[in-house]
Amino acid sequence: MKLIERKMGKVAQVLVGNIPDTLEKWPVDSCQITFEGFSGDIHAGLTMKSGGRQPQYPKDTEIRNYRQVTIVSSEELQSIADSMGIDEIQPGWVGANLAVKDIPHLTLLPPSTRMEFAGGAVLVVDGENLPCVYPGKIIQQNFSALKGLTEAFPQYSRGRRGVVAWVERPGTIQTENEIILRVPHQERWPLSS
Repeated sequence: MKLIERKMGKVAQVLVGNIPDTLEKWPVDSCQITFEGFSGDIHAGLTMKSGGRQPQYPKDTEIRNYRQVTIVSSEELQSIADSMGIDEIQPGWVGANLAVKDIPHLTLLPPSTRMEFAGGAVLVVDGENLPCVYPGKIIQQNFSALKGLTEAFPQYSRGRRGVVAWVERPGTIQTENEIILRVPHQERWPLSS
């Protein structure tokens, strides 16, 4: 398999959240990463319950947790904010565990891309984190004088919402870590159109 290896980007923020019924997360300086995900995070776990993103299973079927980690780009978040007419979107508002900078088109990284960090952790990108209204609700709360942000977020975040990943190798991730990307060669599947 051909790989493109690049030292690219840095960790702008590490975030963890464990409050039930919200996807909001808060910055920390660093986090221990285990095979289950970010220690202390509500989305950590080897398995998860299926929901609307897995329509092939009955709701609440136990499946492998391929969404242990949510990664966003600081630049893509600012682009979404600009499109929505607001000053900013904080990574914690959209449920991110990692905000990275200087990785152009983060959301378009192909599945199986490996992200390696100085503290030993390796994350494997599963794919694009498809937009939904839940982050829009948190954004709306932070800009209560404006209307329609809940519904606007999914529209403006398409192709810029970031990626979900799972842990291949435990370690530590901290703010300002450099990132090494190992991007697999991808052929377009002929039946995809």
